[in-house]
Amino acid sequence: MSNALGQQHFMLLSGASRGIGHATVKLFQERSWRILTISRHPFSDECLWPAARESHIQADLANLSSLDELVADVRSRLPDGRLHALVNNAGISPRSPDGSRLGTMATNAETWHAVLNVNLISTALLAQKLQPELAKAKGSVVNVTSIAGSRVHPFAGVAYAASKAALAALTREMAHEFGPYGIRVNAIAPGEIDTAMLSPGTNEIVEREIPLRRLGEPREVAEAIFFLCSERSSYINGAEIHISGGQHV
Repeated sequence: MSNALGQQHFMLLSGASRGIGHATVKLFQERSWRILTISRHPFSDECLWPAARESHIQADLANLSSLDELVADVRSRLPDGRLHALVNNAGISPRSPDGSRLGTMATNAETWHAVLNVNLISTALLAQKLQPELAKAKGSVVNVTSIAGSRVHPFAGVAYAASKAALAALTREMAHEFGPYGIRVNAIAPGEIDTAMLSPGTNEIVEREIPLRRLGEPREVAEAIFFLCSERSSYINGAEIHISGGQHV
């Protein structure tokens, strides 16, 4: 996507290695955006997207001390110092050794720290550090929350749920603070999306709780992200859009 002057649009996306992140990269590339991706995994030779290797930045967002180096790398890849979109999609949801959800009694301090660093604190710090580049582009920030942030979910653990609820609050705070710079900040809250993260028993949720009676597709989420990063949503700021087939009602 380019503006009237032919300027290339850049998007930085975390959590790009699979699912919603992968679908988002594909969609934005189809629409001629330049993509920079962050993942704790190294680049995979199985990735077929054009220029993927050159666009990949390996970083562990649980390690907050590495963020300055990460941001410096991002800045070096922006030819005119403009970042048009920051999509905070990275998220972790640790489980017990038997695969069950971790409740309050089973979640230790190390798990709390890791989840909050990746799902919440790194999001705030990335936006803080890249605010000049976002302001220069009058850019958009999209935070990926979750249906688990507004209701008890049978599979998502307590730390994940708390982090996503806090991310919704952070979205409102950032929308208020960044708005005067022309930066819009919104969130999407996916429900049961057909990705590798689905747990056994999800089909029961589909039949019991989702009015549309089906899973969501990663591309449906990617389309909402693209909308929030485009000029078509130019007066939407501080919103959280549920992409859940009605599961949230």
